[in-house]
This record gives sequence, C-alpha cells and structure tokens, in this order.
Amino acid sequence: MNAIASPHTARSVCPHDCPSTCALDVEIIDAHTIGRVRGAKDDPYTAGVICEKVARYAERIHHAKRLTHPLRRVGKKGAGEWQRISWDEAIDEIVSRWLEIERTDGPEAIWPYFYAGTMGHVQRDGIERLRHARGYSLQYDTICTGTAWPGYLAGAGRLQGVNPEEMAESDCVVIWGTNAVATQVNVMTHAVRARKERGAKIVAIDIYRNATMEQADMALVLRPGTDGALAVAVMHILLRDNLADRAYMARYTDFSPEFEAHLATRTPEWAAAITGLAIAEIEAFARLVGTTPRTFFRLGYGFTRQRNGAVSMHAALSIPAMTGAWQHIGGGAFHSNSGAWKLDKSLIIGADMGPGGRELDMCEIGKVLTGDAGALKGRGPVKALFIQNTNPVNVAPEQGLTRAGFAREDLFTVVHEQFMTDTAAMADIVLPATMFLEHNDYYRRGGHTRVLFGPKLVEAPGECRSNFEVVNELLRRLGSDHASLDLTDRQMVAETFRRSGFGELDEIEKTGFVDGAQPFGQAHFGDGFGWPDGRYRFAPDWQGVADAKGYTWVCDPSEMPRFADHWDVNERVDAETPFRLATSPSRAFLNSTFAETPGSRKRQPEPTVFIHPDDAAELGIAEGDPVTLGNRRGEVPLKAIYFAGVQRGVLIAEGIHPNAAHRNGVGINTLIGSDPVKPFGGAAFHDTAVWVKRG
Repeated sequence: MNAIASPHTARSVCPHDCPSTCALDVEIIDAHTIGRVRGAKDDPYTAGVICEKVARYAERIHHAKRLTHPLRRVGKKGAGEWQRISWDEAIDEIVSRWLEIERTDGPEAIWPYFYAGTMGHVQRDGIERLRHARGYSLQYDTICTGTAWPGYLAGAGRLQGVNPEEMAESDCVVIWGTNAVATQVNVMTHAVRARKERGAKIVAIDIYRNATMEQADMALVLRPGTDGALAVAVMHILLRDNLADRAYMARYTDFSPEFEAHLATRTPEWAAAITGLAIAEIEAFARLVGTTPRTFFRLGYGFTRQRNGAVSMHAALSIPAMTGAWQHIGGGAFHSNSGAWKLDKSLIIGADMGPGGRELDMCEIGKVLTGDAGALKGRGPVKALFIQNTNPVNVAPEQGLTRAGFAREDLFTVVHEQFMTDTAAMADIVLPATMFLEHNDYYRRGGHTRVLFGPKLVEAPGECRSNFEVVNELLRRLGSDHASLDLTDRQMVAETFRRSGFGELDEIEKTGFVDGAQPFGQAHFGDGFGWPDGRYRFAPDWQGVADAKGYTWVCDPSEMPRFADHWDVNERVDAETPFRLATSPSRAFLNSTFAETPGSRKRQPEPTVFIHPDDAAELGIAEGDPVTLGNRRGEVPLKAIYFAGVQRGVLIAEGIHPNAAHRNGVGINTLIGSDPVKPFGGAAFHDTAVWVKRG
C-alpha cells in the first residue's frame, strides 16, 4: 500500500451480510487509523444513509480485544488457556495435522467451513480451493438463502427483479417479511421518498410490530408461518373482484382453470383463521395492491425462515404476477439480484483443481460433528475443521449438538478470526484475521445492481493476515501448485473482473463500481420469465429449480404443493410447548457480529424476549422478570419484555448474543432445530415451539 496522505476521505464498501452492500466514505486518519464512516451520497442506492452499526466501525476495527497474534490452545477445550506462537509454528502444525488426517482417515475427514462474515468473494470464497485441491469435504450452503431462493426461482425462473431504486417511483411499496429499518435501511430511504414525492402507501407485513411497521401506512401483524395463507387469499380476492390482470396472465403466466378453482377455496375468512388477521385487513390489502398498478413487492428473507418458507415466498411472489404489476415503472417485485451477475469466479474457487469430496450440510454441523450417519452421508467422521467468516458455536441451529461436537478431543479445529468468538474459544489454533479496510476485495450487491471494489485503505494491527493470504500459504505448504497462488488479493480482483468481462480494475477503481442495472424490459421480465416458455409458474417448478441450482432434495417431490398455497408443515405447538418463537434480527447486531462493540452492547445490553402482556399475566411473569424458554433441544434464559405488538402465543428474541451473555452460558440457537427445511434444506430460525416459565 502506498504512503497515506492524512487525513483524507476514501471510498470503500461495507463487507457485511446485508443486501444493501453500502458504498462508504471512510475518514482515514493515518496508515493505521480510521475516523468516521459515512454512507456515500453519490451512490444512488446508498444515498448517504448507512446503518448505525457500520457508522461506528472505528469501535470495531480499533477494538482493544481484536486478535492480533496466532494462538495455540494449552488447556482444556474452551478453558481459555492460550500460548502465543508464530505464524510459521501455526502453519507447520496445521499442515502436519492435516496431512496425517489425510493419511489415516482420508481427505474427506477435513471440512473447511465458512460463510458470510465478509461478502467479498476473494476473501470469502477462496477457501473453496482447499476442497478442490485436496479433496476435502464440500459445504452445502443452506443457512441463509436455502429457504428463500428456491421459492422465488420456482415462480420467476431467474433470481433477479426490479431495480430497488424504482421503489421511489412506486405508488405502493410492500415490505414483506423483513425489518428493513434494522437490516437494510436503504429500502426505507427509497420507500419513504416514494411517499414524500408521490403519496405512495407503505405496507409492512411481519410477525411483530417492529421499527419498519412503525413507519408503515398499513401494518399487518400475522402469525409466524402464515404468509402463504395471506398471499393466496389476496389472489382469491383479486379474482373475485375482477382486479386480476387476466390479459397479462394469459401472456406471461401459466394461469389455469385448475389454479383458479384452487384459489376459490382460499377465502379471506379461511385466511383470517390461519393468519390471525381480521378479514377487513386482508380485504383492504388486496384492494390496495389490486387497484395500484405501481406496487413494488420487496420480499425479504425473514418470512422464509420457516419450514414452509419456500412455499410462502412463491405464494407472495405470485401476487404481482396476477396483478400485472411487473408491467409498470415502480411495479413488480424484488428479492435478490444474485442471479443477474455473470461473474467468473473459477480462479477464486480453484474450480480446475479437482472435484472435492462429499458435500456436508452446513446447518447440520452439530449432527456432522456428533457422528450422525445421515449427516455424514454414510462415510467417516470429520476429524478437522478450518473455519473462516462464521461463528457456528453461536449461530448454527441446534447449538447443543454443535457445542458437543466442538468439544471432541479428537477434533482438530483451526479458526481464523477477528475476535475470540464462541467458536474461536473452542479451537486448537486461532489465527488473527484482517478486516475489510485492511485488504482488497470486491462485493456483489444482492440487493441492488452494482459490483463494488473495496481497496485496502489501512494497515492491519499486529500480525493479522487476510483469508486469501492464509489459504494461499496453506496450499503452498500442502504442496499444491495453482495460478491463484501467485496472485495478490488485488490481482485476484483484477483477474476476476477481466474474466467476467467487466474491464480493467485500474479503470473501474476510478468510480469504484461496475453497474449491472438491466434495461426495463429485462428487469421487469418483459422478455418473459426465466423458464423456457417465458411464463411465470403459479404451479411451481421445484424440480426445475433443483436442476438449475444443483439443489439436493430433502423430501419426496410429491410432498410439495401443486400450486401457490399455504403449507401447514411448521413445527407444532402443543400443550407442552405452546408458544411459537422467532429469533429475529437485532438493530444493534448482525447475526453475532458487532456484539463486541461498545455502541451495540449499550443499545442491547442483555438477551431479552418479547412476550404479549396477556400471555405474561397468565404465567405470572412481570415486566423485566428472568424467564427460561425451553423445548426438547434445551433451555435458554432471557429477560421478559412486555410487548403488545405480537399476536398471543408468539415470542420474539431479537439478536444473537454471545453464549456467555445468557445466565447458563447457552445461546438462543440451542432451541432451533437443524432438521433440513423442505424442499432443499435450510434452517427454520423463526419456526420453533417452546415453553416459557418465570425464573
């Protein structure tokens, strides 16, 4: 990195797991120090607005508890006893142990495990080269998108949609299943602009009255897992009241007499009993979208984190196909643009190095590490983990199994991290990692239309090394030879851009981005939807989705509903576990990230659970009482907060606090099941039956 002229402002991009991927203006104080972080005003989507977490990033990058040197465990696993070692010692031990495991147990006994602690492709996805070079176990990525993307693809055939900037040109913005104020604040920027400039109505649909709902003109608080029932009842009303665009459906969809007969039974009365909404609320929402051609459906991830999540996504997406909203500026739907980019990442992942080993489901890490034969695909145990960009001991479902697996003395675990997370605390070797301002990478906007370059702006503290550097060094020491090993992270970005047809990095760096905004007709599916006949599927093509994405079926295909529908397969509440729990995102944290910063800890100092006052009164629970939630998977203590913005029988626990923040040292994901969600896997983080008691 060249010498820094200080102080000045430099352009960067937020690396975290959020659809907004905000363009940032970062105050650089000197070669090691940053000041304020602001949203870039000249970026049309960021529009100068970023979340409070990233605005306080100096708290995180300069945190006193950052890991800065390699460490070796010297005491019992999890006891917190460490010895500082050199990088050479660390790499020597890792390579020696891995080669021995390869010899005695085979390469599939080693599992590189990662996810979205950074969304930069070079620093995130380079770990894949270890699998391809050595035959280590592959990872089936299910923890985030596995329940959402299939539902969207099953209808639209392509994972893309209307440019989110078009929300500002809408007359109605429906924010469905995402608390945008907390998780993607830029959605609100453009929705509120539509209200100010056009008088647009904002509709929020969710399971509790959160900060996004407080800004809505129409707020629909339904029971968890009932979004599909609302969607098909809306379509029933659209047909009943002649608000459906039959000409559009005839040209662009597979609408059929059989589907119409199916919807005839999905009355608002039927849906009210399932959703807990009033019939009048369902009718009013249907009339609003049916009489407002420029209606923009912003479909989030939250409502899909149910066992019927894929079906619910498909049902909600079907509404604009019935109204023909796609035809209009500011109309249609958007979930993710992840399928719109044609990036060539073959060099990053080492696709030419080899096929890799068996594929293990990341959501089943607890089962994998505790010897479940099905999770292991009938083969031998995992004997070594190499973890980057994720904190499974805290965030993975069925935490009890995950913790038991990490406690195995015969499991050799290496964690490359920025802080001593719950996962790092269970490692044998801990390696210090850089943060996004300390390395080069590029970031794809799943929630918008740009690929952005994030250059290295400051030097890392201590001996921190980037993910890319560490994987390269491991591969060299393991004896691999590949073109990627001769590149720096900046050169890898440049080569990936060339292979993807984007041009030269030196030119791209002048603006900081490549814009992939599609023409109106393509973004609005005016040239046809993504299936061979160009028609939207009211009868979802699940097998076509599996074929297109390489998904693995976790159920019999015949179990899936034939048409857009409500699917009653969620975890049952009963006399023993009568409450339905959702573990919703916190405004202060991003999964387990930011839980270490003073600003976030001040805003949410302890784990809490929202409970309806009437439910609390029946259980003898006072405001602020200590309570325990439990089910067959375990028990988790929290503090009760009275909250009338949920339906009775629903509990909301916001944020993923460190396990130690709970009185018994057990985190909230102890209660969440790791059974794969139909049809292709995933975790039902918002679909859990529990009991609750005082104390």
